[in-house]
Amino acid sequence: MEKLIIQGNHPLNGEIKISGAKNAALPILAASLLSQSSIQISNIPHLQDVTTIVSLLGQMGANITLDERTNIEVNASQLTSFHAPYDLVRTMRASILVLGPLLSRLGEAEVSLPGGCAIGTRPVDQHLKGLQAMGAEIQIERGYIKAKAKQLRGTRIVMDIVTVTGTENIMMAGVLAKGQTIIQNAAREPEVEDLANFLNTLGAKISGAGTSTIVIDGVEKLGGGCYHVLPDRIETGTYLAAAAITSGKIKLKNTRPDLLKSVLVKLEEAGAEIETGIDWISLDMKGKRPRAVNVSTAPYPAFPTDMQAQIMALNAVAEGSGSITETVFENRFMHVQELQRMGANISLKGNTAICTGTPDLHGAPVMATDLRASASLVLAGLAAKGETVINRIYHIDRGYECIEEKLAQLGARIHRLP
Repeated sequence: MEKLIIQGNHPLNGEIKISGAKNAALPILAASLLSQSSIQISNIPHLQDVTTIVSLLGQMGANITLDERTNIEVNASQLTSFHAPYDLVRTMRASILVLGPLLSRLGEAEVSLPGGCAIGTRPVDQHLKGLQAMGAEIQIERGYIKAKAKQLRGTRIVMDIVTVTGTENIMMAGVLAKGQTIIQNAAREPEVEDLANFLNTLGAKISGAGTSTIVIDGVEKLGGGCYHVLPDRIETGTYLAAAAITSGKIKLKNTRPDLLKSVLVKLEEAGAEIETGIDWISLDMKGKRPRAVNVSTAPYPAFPTDMQAQIMALNAVAEGSGSITETVFENRFMHVQELQRMGANISLKGNTAICTGTPDLHGAPVMATDLRASASLVLAGLAAKGETVINRIYHIDRGYECIEEKLAQLGARIHRLP
């Protein structure tokens, strides 16, 4: 397996461009199944998860064209299958997002259950409950969700918990349903809003996305169009944290500061000087060591769970002690043991990690356990003295486009070992 080798203890300095958001691109690609016209989607990140969902759409009969800049044209006018096989779905939980579009467009869907996940259970019961309320008949047989509906009907759906993919699946299903669908306790994430904006570009009638109540008035069909995916707020936050942990100074372009206000507040608490424009963010630590911060994760607009591991790495080298409470996923502290191998002083009490910073993290061989845990190990390696070897980096490639190349542009001493 490939590895990342990092020679640490060098401040990051320079400018890079942020990629399109993975968590917006995946549902947007799934939603392209709803239209029988040609759709052009730009600012798609070149990631393994994107490759997976493109393969899935292709297996269903969608005609897909990619150019050299990873812009994608999708034409799903001649779908030949409503089956999402285990071999693809097992590698990426977001594959469940084809369930709503297939059921709404074809009246039938057969999608493999996503299975387990390293950071928690993430059940799909809210997806199924919502679709059943819209008139779908659903059975689970031999690990597959089998759903049928001659015509989905709009209704009022109250989510028991805030779920991003659940909200997205029901919203996509409602686009071609008969009548009005109202989703209450909906996820408010920017990626949900981006999906709604994409669908509205094709002729859908969705209002309220970005709030806890989303209203979808069903239409007979969607047309074609062009859409530009929003920038990745988690990639943005990760590189900002990388600069902070190395006492560096960077500028990020092609991003949106309004998408990660809660992260910027914590980085300022850590001692960073931050300036922003419409599409850029700069961070300057003035050569100083960061200060420890206290964080509690929660659904948007609160501090994102996908930035928890990166802030823990920052606290590991910061002045003072900080606590991090994880409220979204029940098993998202697996990076703690790996950070401890590098000399981090972290203790766990239930869903809270207490970290007392040290200026003397040391390089070590470590193993990535999930996508964001991988990012925390990269950050720790950038700050540590000596060499850090990160194993199982296929997790990183699921969510970060050319991470070693971008970090090298900022002066990091990092390379990939085949």
